[in-house]
Amino acid sequence: MVAPGILLVDKPGGLTSHDVVARTRRALGTRKVGHAGTLDPMATGLLVIGVEAATRLLTYVVGADKTYLATIRLGQTTTTDDAEGELLVEADAAAVAAVTDEQVAEGVAALTGEISQIPSSVSAIKVDGRRAYDRVRAGEQVELAARSVNVSRFEIAETRRGDGVIELDVEVDCSSGTYIRALARDLGAALGVGGHLTALRRTRIGPFPVTDAVDLDHLGDSALLPPGEAAAQLMQRLDVSADESRDLRHGKRLTDQAGRLESAIAAAIDEDGALVGIVEKRGRDLKSAMNMPEATR
Repeated sequence: MVAPGILLVDKPGGLTSHDVVARTRRALGTRKVGHAGTLDPMATGLLVIGVEAATRLLTYVVGADKTYLATIRLGQTTTTDDAEGELLVEADAAAVAAVTDEQVAEGVAALTGEISQIPSSVSAIKVDGRRAYDRVRAGEQVELAARSVNVSRFEIAETRRGDGVIELDVEVDCSSGTYIRALARDLGAALGVGGHLTALRRTRIGPFPVTDAVDLDHLGDSALLPPGEAAAQLMQRLDVSADESRDLRHGKRLTDQAGRLESAIAAAIDEDGALVGIVEKRGRDLKSAMNMPEATR
Protein backbone atom coordinates (compact mmCIF):
# COMPACT_ATOMS: atom_id res chain seq x y z
CA MET A 1 0.00 0.00 0.00
CA VAL A 2 1.32 3.42 -0.94
CA ALA A 3 2.25 5.77 1.90
CA PRO A 4 0.16 8.91 2.35
CA GLY A 5 1.78 12.20 1.42
CA ILE A 6 1.76 15.42 -0.54
CA LEU A 7 3.16 15.39 -4.07
CA LEU A 8 4.33 18.56 -5.78
CA VAL A 9 4.02 18.20 -9.56
CA ASP A 10 5.17 20.53 -12.32
CA LYS A 11 2.32 20.23 -14.81
CA PRO A 12 3.25 20.58 -18.49
CA GLY A 13 1.08 22.44 -20.97
CA GLY A 14 -1.64 20.58 -22.83
CA LEU A 15 -2.83 18.45 -19.91
CA THR A 16 -5.70 19.07 -17.53
CA SER A 17 -5.26 18.87 -13.77
CA HIS A 18 -7.46 15.76 -13.91
CA ASP A 19 -5.01 14.19 -16.39
CA VAL A 20 -2.20 14.67 -13.86
CA VAL A 21 -4.30 13.12 -11.09
CA ALA A 22 -5.04 10.13 -13.34
CA ARG A 23 -1.34 9.64 -14.09
CA THR A 24 -0.54 9.87 -10.40
CA ARG A 25 -3.12 7.19 -9.61
CA ARG A 26 -1.55 4.85 -12.16
CA ALA A 27 2.01 5.60 -11.06
CA LEU A 28 1.28 5.00 -7.37
CA GLY A 29 -1.34 2.29 -7.77
CA THR A 30 -4.05 3.98 -5.72
CA ARG A 31 -7.38 5.64 -6.41
CA LYS A 32 -7.22 7.98 -3.43
CA VAL A 33 -5.60 10.98 -5.09
CA GLY A 34 -6.81 14.59 -5.27
CA HIS A 35 -5.43 18.01 -6.08
CA ALA A 36 -5.68 21.54 -4.69
CA GLY A 37 -6.15 24.31 -7.24
CA THR A 38 -6.94 23.60 -10.89
CA LEU A 39 -4.66 24.71 -13.71
CA ASP A 40 -6.06 25.19 -17.22
CA PRO A 41 -4.58 22.95 -19.95
CA MET A 42 -2.70 25.94 -21.38
CA ALA A 43 -1.04 26.67 -18.04
CA THR A 44 2.05 25.01 -16.62
CA GLY A 45 3.49 24.82 -13.16
CA LEU A 46 2.72 23.72 -9.66
CA LEU A 47 -0.06 21.32 -8.74
CA VAL A 48 -0.29 20.19 -5.12
CA ILE A 49 -1.55 16.61 -5.03
CA GLY A 50 -2.68 14.66 -1.97
CA VAL A 51 -2.27 10.90 -1.80
CA GLU A 52 -4.22 8.53 0.47
CA ALA A 53 -5.02 10.08 3.89
CA ALA A 54 -3.03 13.21 3.02
CA THR A 55 -5.91 14.26 0.75
CA ARG A 56 -7.40 15.59 4.01
CA LEU A 57 -4.71 18.27 4.01
CA LEU A 58 -5.79 19.68 0.65
CA THR A 59 -8.49 21.73 2.39
CA TYR A 60 -5.70 23.73 3.98
CA VAL A 61 -3.82 24.16 0.69
CA VAL A 62 -6.70 25.41 -1.47
CA GLY A 63 -6.96 28.76 0.28
CA ALA A 64 -3.23 29.53 0.21
CA ASP A 65 -1.93 32.49 -1.77
CA LYS A 66 -0.19 31.88 -5.08
CA THR A 67 2.47 33.25 -7.42
CA TYR A 68 2.22 33.24 -11.22
CA LEU A 69 4.39 34.19 -14.16
CA ALA A 70 2.25 35.28 -17.10
CA THR A 71 2.31 36.93 -20.49
CA ILE A 72 -0.45 39.41 -21.29
CA ARG A 73 -1.13 40.49 -24.88
CA LEU A 74 -2.73 43.92 -25.19
CA GLY A 75 -4.57 44.76 -28.41
CA GLN A 76 -6.65 41.60 -28.78
CA THR A 77 -9.59 40.04 -26.93
CA THR A 78 -10.67 36.40 -27.08
CA THR A 79 -13.75 34.40 -26.11
CA THR A 80 -11.96 32.85 -23.14
CA ASP A 81 -9.70 35.76 -22.11
CA ASP A 82 -6.73 33.56 -22.98
CA ALA A 83 -4.97 32.09 -26.02
CA GLU A 84 -7.21 29.02 -26.11
CA GLY A 85 -10.23 31.06 -27.18
CA GLU A 86 -11.24 32.49 -30.53
CA LEU A 87 -10.14 36.00 -31.45
CA LEU A 88 -13.00 38.44 -30.85
CA VAL A 89 -11.69 41.95 -31.40
CA GLU A 90 -8.39 43.26 -32.69
CA ALA A 91 -7.68 46.86 -31.76
CA ASP A 92 -6.51 49.41 -34.30
CA ALA A 93 -2.72 49.30 -34.51
CA ALA A 94 -2.47 53.06 -34.06
CA ALA A 95 -4.56 52.89 -30.87
CA VAL A 96 -2.26 50.21 -29.47
CA ALA A 97 0.84 52.20 -30.43
CA ALA A 98 -0.60 55.22 -28.60
CA VAL A 99 -0.71 53.35 -25.29
CA THR A 100 2.25 54.56 -23.25
CA ASP A 101 4.32 52.63 -20.73
CA GLU A 102 3.08 55.05 -18.09
CA GLN A 103 -0.54 54.23 -18.91
CA VAL A 104 0.20 50.52 -18.70
CA ALA A 105 1.89 51.03 -15.31
CA GLU A 106 -1.13 53.00 -14.08
CA GLY A 107 -3.46 50.24 -15.27
CA VAL A 108 -1.41 47.62 -13.45
CA ALA A 109 -1.36 49.73 -10.27
CA ALA A 110 -5.16 50.02 -10.40
CA LEU A 111 -5.39 46.21 -10.42
CA THR A 112 -3.07 45.82 -7.42
CA GLY A 113 -4.25 45.46 -3.83
CA GLU A 114 -7.79 44.60 -2.75
CA ILE A 115 -9.85 44.64 -5.94
CA SER A 116 -13.26 43.51 -7.12
CA GLN A 117 -12.92 40.99 -9.93
CA ILE A 118 -15.47 39.30 -12.19
CA PRO A 119 -14.15 35.82 -13.05
CA SER A 120 -13.97 34.75 -16.67
CA SER A 121 -17.21 33.19 -17.89
CA VAL A 122 -15.27 30.05 -18.86
CA SER A 123 -14.01 29.47 -15.33
CA ALA A 124 -14.60 26.33 -13.30
CA ILE A 125 -16.97 28.15 -10.93
CA LYS A 126 -20.25 26.29 -10.52
CA VAL A 127 -23.50 27.99 -11.48
CA ASP A 128 -26.55 26.07 -10.24
CA GLY A 129 -24.49 22.90 -9.97
CA ARG A 130 -22.77 23.12 -13.37
CA ARG A 131 -19.36 24.52 -14.26
CA ALA A 132 -19.54 27.92 -15.92
CA TYR A 133 -17.41 26.74 -18.85
CA ASP A 134 -19.82 23.86 -19.51
CA ARG A 135 -22.72 26.32 -19.71
CA VAL A 136 -20.76 28.59 -22.07
CA ARG A 137 -19.89 25.65 -24.33
CA ALA A 138 -23.59 24.76 -24.40
CA GLY A 139 -24.34 28.22 -25.79
CA GLU A 140 -25.65 29.78 -22.59
CA GLN A 141 -24.92 33.33 -21.48
CA VAL A 142 -23.10 33.24 -18.15
CA GLU A 143 -22.58 36.26 -15.91
CA LEU A 144 -20.62 35.59 -12.76
CA ALA A 145 -20.76 37.77 -9.66
CA ALA A 146 -17.81 39.98 -8.79
CA ARG A 147 -15.65 38.82 -5.92
CA SER A 148 -13.09 40.53 -3.72
CA VAL A 149 -9.52 39.30 -4.27
CA ASN A 150 -6.11 40.51 -3.18
CA VAL A 151 -3.35 41.08 -5.72
CA SER A 152 -0.43 41.84 -3.42
CA ARG A 153 2.10 42.13 -6.25
CA PHE A 154 1.60 42.80 -9.97
CA GLU A 155 4.95 43.58 -11.56
CA ILE A 156 5.95 44.02 -15.18
CA ALA A 157 9.23 42.23 -15.94
CA GLU A 158 9.41 42.99 -19.65
CA THR A 159 7.47 44.91 -22.29
CA ARG A 160 7.57 44.08 -26.01
CA ARG A 161 5.91 46.16 -28.73
CA GLY A 162 5.21 45.29 -32.31
CA ASP A 163 2.69 44.30 -34.98
CA GLY A 164 -0.33 45.97 -33.36
CA VAL A 165 0.12 44.39 -29.92
CA ILE A 166 1.96 44.99 -26.67
CA GLU A 167 3.15 41.93 -24.76
CA LEU A 168 3.84 42.13 -21.04
CA ASP A 169 5.70 39.51 -19.04
CA VAL A 170 4.41 39.87 -15.49
CA GLU A 171 4.72 38.28 -12.07
CA VAL A 172 1.70 38.19 -9.78
CA ASP A 173 1.27 37.33 -6.11
CA CYS A 174 -2.41 36.92 -5.29
CA SER A 175 -5.00 35.41 -3.01
CA SER A 176 -6.76 32.18 -3.79
CA GLY A 177 -9.61 32.69 -6.25
CA THR A 178 -7.83 35.34 -8.32
CA TYR A 179 -8.06 34.84 -12.09
CA ILE A 180 -4.98 35.97 -14.00
CA ARG A 181 -7.02 35.81 -17.21
CA ALA A 182 -9.36 38.37 -15.70
CA LEU A 183 -6.42 40.64 -14.85
CA ALA A 184 -5.34 40.50 -18.51
CA ARG A 185 -8.91 41.18 -19.68
CA ASP A 186 -9.44 44.07 -17.25
CA LEU A 187 -6.07 45.68 -17.97
CA GLY A 188 -6.79 45.65 -21.70
CA ALA A 189 -10.28 47.03 -21.13
CA ALA A 190 -8.97 49.87 -18.95
CA LEU A 191 -6.47 50.82 -21.67
CA GLY A 192 -9.16 50.72 -24.34
CA VAL A 193 -7.43 48.14 -26.55
CA GLY A 194 -8.48 44.82 -25.02
CA GLY A 195 -6.25 42.10 -23.70
CA HIS A 196 -5.88 38.41 -23.04
CA LEU A 197 -3.48 35.92 -21.51
CA THR A 198 -1.03 34.06 -23.78
CA ALA A 199 1.04 32.17 -21.19
CA LEU A 200 0.65 31.22 -17.54
CA ARG A 201 2.90 29.39 -15.10
CA ARG A 202 2.17 28.86 -11.41
CA THR A 203 5.40 29.01 -9.43
CA ARG A 204 4.15 28.85 -5.84
CA ILE A 205 1.21 27.75 -3.69
CA GLY A 206 1.56 28.87 -0.09
CA PRO A 207 4.91 27.58 1.18
CA PHE A 208 5.43 25.19 -1.75
CA PRO A 209 7.60 26.37 -4.70
CA VAL A 210 7.55 24.79 -8.13
CA THR A 211 11.32 24.32 -7.81
CA ASP A 212 10.56 21.48 -5.36
CA ALA A 213 8.16 19.81 -7.79
CA VAL A 214 8.74 16.71 -9.91
CA ASP A 215 7.79 16.15 -13.54
CA LEU A 216 5.43 13.46 -14.78
CA ASP A 217 8.27 10.97 -15.21
CA HIS A 218 9.04 11.00 -11.48
CA LEU A 219 5.67 10.38 -9.82
CA GLY A 220 7.01 7.74 -7.42
CA ASP A 221 6.75 7.16 -3.66
CA SER A 222 10.14 8.80 -3.14
CA ALA A 223 8.71 12.16 -4.25
CA LEU A 224 6.01 12.20 -1.56
CA LEU A 225 6.26 14.79 1.19
CA PRO A 226 5.19 13.17 4.51
CA PRO A 227 1.94 14.65 5.89
CA GLY A 228 3.61 15.91 9.05
CA GLU A 229 6.30 17.72 7.12
CA ALA A 230 3.79 19.20 4.68
CA ALA A 231 1.38 20.33 7.38
CA ALA A 232 4.17 21.98 9.38
CA GLN A 233 5.03 24.05 6.31
CA LEU A 234 1.41 25.10 5.83
CA MET A 235 0.78 26.20 9.42
CA GLN A 236 2.20 26.40 12.92
CA ARG A 237 3.72 23.16 14.21
CA LEU A 238 2.50 22.02 17.63
CA ASP A 239 4.52 19.22 19.21
CA VAL A 240 2.33 16.99 21.37
CA SER A 241 3.11 14.25 23.86
CA ALA A 242 2.00 10.63 23.59
CA ASP A 243 -0.83 11.30 26.04
CA GLU A 244 -1.94 14.39 24.14
CA SER A 245 -1.79 12.50 20.84
CA ARG A 246 -4.01 9.76 22.25
CA ASP A 247 -6.51 12.27 23.65
CA LEU A 248 -6.74 14.16 20.35
CA ARG A 249 -7.23 10.95 18.38
CA HIS A 250 -10.05 9.98 20.76
CA GLY A 251 -11.78 13.32 20.31
CA LYS A 252 -10.79 14.75 23.67
CA ARG A 253 -9.84 18.37 24.15
CA LEU A 254 -6.51 19.57 25.51
CA THR A 255 -7.74 21.61 28.45
CA ASP A 256 -6.38 25.13 28.98
CA GLN A 257 -3.89 24.73 26.09
CA ALA A 258 -5.22 27.36 23.63
CA GLY A 259 -2.37 29.67 24.60
CA ARG A 260 0.07 27.36 22.82
CA LEU A 261 -1.34 28.42 19.44
CA GLU A 262 -0.11 31.60 17.80
CA SER A 263 -2.85 31.40 15.16
CA ALA A 264 -6.27 29.80 14.76
CA ILE A 265 -5.00 26.33 13.78
CA ALA A 266 -1.86 24.23 14.05
CA ALA A 267 -0.45 20.88 12.92
CA ALA A 268 -0.24 18.55 15.89
CA ILE A 269 2.91 16.42 15.51
CA ASP A 270 3.63 13.50 17.85
CA GLU A 271 6.95 12.40 19.31
CA ASP A 272 7.65 10.20 16.27
CA GLY A 273 7.11 13.06 13.81
CA ALA A 274 3.72 11.72 12.69
CA LEU A 275 0.83 14.08 11.97
CA VAL A 276 -1.86 13.52 14.58
CA GLY A 277 -4.15 16.05 12.94
CA ILE A 278 -5.06 19.72 12.77
CA VAL A 279 -6.07 21.37 16.03
CA GLU A 280 -7.98 24.59 16.62
CA LYS A 281 -8.80 26.84 19.53
CA ARG A 282 -12.10 26.29 21.28
CA GLY A 283 -12.31 28.79 24.10
CA ARG A 284 -9.34 28.10 26.38
CA ASP A 285 -8.97 24.56 25.03
CA LEU A 286 -7.54 22.91 21.94
CA LYS A 287 -9.78 20.65 19.90
CA SER A 288 -9.09 18.41 16.91
CA ALA A 289 -10.44 19.89 13.67
CA MET A 290 -9.16 17.01 11.54
CA ASN A 291 -7.62 13.70 12.56
CA MET A 292 -5.20 11.56 10.58
CA PRO A 293 -5.04 7.76 10.78
CA GLU A 294 -2.45 6.50 13.26
CA ALA A 295 1.12 5.95 12.06
CA THR A 296 0.65 8.62 9.37
CA ARG A 297 3.93 10.49 9.28
